[in-house]
Amino acid sequence: MMSTAQLLAFTAMAFVVIVVPGPSVLFIVGKALAHGRRYAMASLAGNTLGAFVLVLLVAFGVGTVVEKSIVALMVLKLAGAAYLIFLGVKAWRARGATTSFDSGGRQRGAFRTSVDGFVVGVTNPKTLVFFTAALPQFVDPHSGWVPLQMLLLGLIFLGIAAISDATWGMAAAAARNWFGRSPRRMRTVGGAGGISMITLGVTLAVTGNSK
Repeated sequence: MMSTAQLLAFTAMAFVVIVVPGPSVLFIVGKALAHGRRYAMASLAGNTLGAFVLVLLVAFGVGTVVEKSIVALMVLKLAGAAYLIFLGVKAWRARGATTSFDSGGRQRGAFRTSVDGFVVGVTNPKTLVFFTAALPQFVDPHSGWVPLQMLLLGLIFLGIAAISDATWGMAAAAARNWFGRSPRRMRTVGGAGGISMITLGVTLAVTGNSK
């Protein structure tokens, strides 16, 4: 298996990449601002699961094929960007809606938010490219079980990312609670969440920012 030095080197690199906010972070922050902490955490859960799918794809070889296909990368990037813009428009239109739901409504809303997060996570092309480019650099091919080594590295990355994204989401939710004392503030912050997702979608379509 990999040496301790390899694991530490990958962990340090992953931390540097993750702490810079990108599509995943801004999506979760947008949900926190628009709908609150529970929806931010649902977004985080879905987004992490989507990123885990990318880890599996890369670990078992599909990521290499996608990385070499300009058409596949473009389709993935545009699909993710379009979905973010769609979610941002929905958040903007619902910015004045009440946040009071019955328990069934809360569950459906949280589930749908998780699905949204999953789509954003699994259609993040830069995350896919990062995994494809970085994971093979830290494995030991002489030890065998290379896919499992890459899977372990991917899980380390996702663990760090989940902690970082949760911190961003909780901070944004706390700010939303303060704004929630005023209906006008809530409309403003809900609109800001929608605008952030729309801006993020447009930026992703044009440049494809990393996580």
